[in-house]
Amino acid sequence: MTSIQKTPLCDAHVQLGARMVDFSGWFMPVQYDGILAEHHRTRTDVTMFDTCHMGRFWVSGPGSMAGLSLLLTTDVRVMRDGQCKYGFLLNEEGGILDDLITYRFNAERWLVVVNAGTLPKDREWIRSRLPAGIAFEDASTRLAKIDVQGPNAFAKVQQVLGIEVASLAYFRFKTFDFGGEAIVSRTGYTGEKGVELYVDSTRIVELWNRFVEAGVKPAGLGARDTLRLEAGLPLYGHELSEEVSPEEAAMERYAAKTEPYIGCEAVRRRREQGPAKVLAGFKIEGRQSARAGQAVLADGVRIGTVTSGSFSPTLQRVVGFAYVEPACAVPGARIQVDTGRNLLDAEVVKAPFYKAI
Repeated sequence: MTSIQKTPLCDAHVQLGARMVDFSGWFMPVQYDGILAEHHRTRTDVTMFDTCHMGRFWVSGPGSMAGLSLLLTTDVRVMRDGQCKYGFLLNEEGGILDDLITYRFNAERWLVVVNAGTLPKDREWIRSRLPAGIAFEDASTRLAKIDVQGPNAFAKVQQVLGIEVASLAYFRFKTFDFGGEAIVSRTGYTGEKGVELYVDSTRIVELWNRFVEAGVKPAGLGARDTLRLEAGLPLYGHELSEEVSPEEAAMERYAAKTEPYIGCEAVRRRREQGPAKVLAGFKIEGRQSARAGQAVLADGVRIGTVTSGSFSPTLQRVVGFAYVEPACAVPGARIQVDTGRNLLDAEVVKAPFYKAI
């Protein structure tokens, strides 16, 4: 049995009274003073999240751009220095091994950020398929990460670190000094303004405490999930898996480059054949939530399965995602979710369910 791993901030979470759980093999905080309070604080003020559990890989050297281009659906050849880009790592059948973000420092230096649960698999997949001569480093334990999110995130980052981030464009990053090279990027997983901060793992507790002293309260996995769901963002293991392609996940735009990559021919074939199921958003009036794994019906016939569902604290209704037959994935379509005890009337809607002004 694999032991549960701890991030460098584990003791800080316990000191703040966090409720800790096993998440993808990591001992992580699910909440501190309550999911609703942390959710609303992120939407109206600022919070911070421990994201040290995510994987961080350095890929560098001559030929690294070409090597990554063959591995990722991300069109790395058109990226500029200081740009981040979202994309997929696919298997030969076009199934999604992971969704990830790639950072370009220059043509010969790249950072690839992957999900915690897929980290070991991603590491071996990428490392074993990069051409000889390209340097690969799993820096997940050496480079730590926290996310500062919310309308007041930029002001707090400037107050704590003295760096201006309000002018940082979406999916861009820059470096700064924090006892060595540190990184600030703006990608986000909450639907709010905010940044990701990468620093040496030996300095991450100091960074965390500086924000705590500045009045920034942390948020846990519970709020992170309700926030990302409102923002219409997928979660690997729920909306994304090796069983689905970008086309089925309604994210084909992230696998549209013309350069060849592992899985591209399978993606093309699956696109030509047409998907048997498509990811669709839905809403339910009221507070009784749909849950992952529950059946989705149309006219009494099962047409799909819920992947995520939750009561939205911001919208005051239930929102979620489900894989359904393409004919039922049209916004405005009426469907039902079978909870096992009753049927919940739902309407197919386009994500995101919430968008910050």
